[in-house]
Amino acid sequence: MTAASMTASHAGALTGRVRAPGDKSISHRALILGALATGVTEVEGLLEGEDVKRTAAAMAAFGAGAERLGEGRWRIEGRGGFTEPADIVDCGNAGTGVRLIMGAAAGFELSATFTGDASLRGRPMNRVLKPLGEMGARWICRAGGRLPLTLQGGGLKHIAYRLPEPSAQVKSAVLLAGLNAAGGVEVMEPEATRDHTERMLRGFGAEVLVEEADGGRRIVLPPGQRLTGTNIRVPGDPSSAAFPLVAALITPGSQVTVEGVLLNPLRIGLLDTLGEMGADLSVANVREEGGELVGDVTARHSELVGVEVPPERAPSMIDEYPILAVAAAFAEGPTAMRGIGEMRVKESDRIALMAAGLAACGVAVEEGPDSLTVMGTVRGNHGVAGGARVTTHGDHRIAMSHLILGLAAGAPVAVDEPGMIATSFPGFLALMRGLGAEISA
Repeated sequence: MTAASMTASHAGALTGRVRAPGDKSISHRALILGALATGVTEVEGLLEGEDVKRTAAAMAAFGAGAERLGEGRWRIEGRGGFTEPADIVDCGNAGTGVRLIMGAAAGFELSATFTGDASLRGRPMNRVLKPLGEMGARWICRAGGRLPLTLQGGGLKHIAYRLPEPSAQVKSAVLLAGLNAAGGVEVMEPEATRDHTERMLRGFGAEVLVEEADGGRRIVLPPGQRLTGTNIRVPGDPSSAAFPLVAALITPGSQVTVEGVLLNPLRIGLLDTLGEMGADLSVANVREEGGELVGDVTARHSELVGVEVPPERAPSMIDEYPILAVAAAFAEGPTAMRGIGEMRVKESDRIALMAAGLAACGVAVEEGPDSLTVMGTVRGNHGVAGGARVTTHGDHRIAMSHLILGLAAGAPVAVDEPGMIATSFPGFLALMRGLGAEISA
């Protein structure tokens, strides 16, 4: 039975060492590229949240073998491409999954119908559909590019596509479609976004050319690429690690270490920002695993100060702004986050929901079309009132962020629809309780 709500209460110091669940972005890509490849791909550390499990089921629907061998261990048997699924492909809440799968499927002569839960059906797919259409894919869908959507693939042509705004999902969808496009594909991005697709394509044997261009990057995938199965170890997700780390920063006396965190330079914007706010953070045991840097990150309780977050940092931390807003609530002075309009088209309108939740907990905020400013505390008064029941609209990051706030607030904070936390962080409750957090379901 799924809990109708969760409540976080002021706790004592949080202490301990934990491991973050596998990186969600890399987990999706490992399954999709494994299915597109020829031969066997074995994955360790796969995130087994609902979103990734939906992608695994989708790969089976498109003809690949997808077998769970043990906790986080999966075996993907790729057959060199996709075959037409026999039924509708339900991607649940997985926005990354459905966009990347549509890109991959567009390269094959098949028809596939995609749907998802209420949240995913409300999210527009136009940004992905536009370049796929220019390559030759066709589709029929609900108004505004919304699911359910039936995609007709095959016969794709070369495209040189300039992203209108930074988006790793759109870039990845175009690159995956380009694997089966006549003449390959190239993508120009105005700002560098997370590059897991490029790195992993190389790991599967593809040639990917990347060059700096006009302050952004140009990525070229030459024609005729063939992928071969490989072994992948998924590092810890920095977006998930952010929750216990920020909890330690705002809870007096705390010291928490999260082991094996992905330290890809395009994914550590939050760590950079927290450092500028005065956070006591240290990184140890840095090593390379599967072409990615990983390390152990320790956070200790800190007196934080408000900062101006550069808009160009948004692509490297777009999923972490909700938990950054919580850290900002306990910082002295305002923290301004600008250039974050992408947050409005995530699982929910995250700017609006964070502004509403923080305000309900007694935190002053200012909301703009693509900005959020958290006023923080006044010198000598480091309290956040709390005492609210926060509406999450089924968004896992909104739920987890407000539960972390409740651990250091004056009064308990409750969130509705906590079952959605399992989409990205299935062990969140047990992990936080293991550190000493007071969270009841």
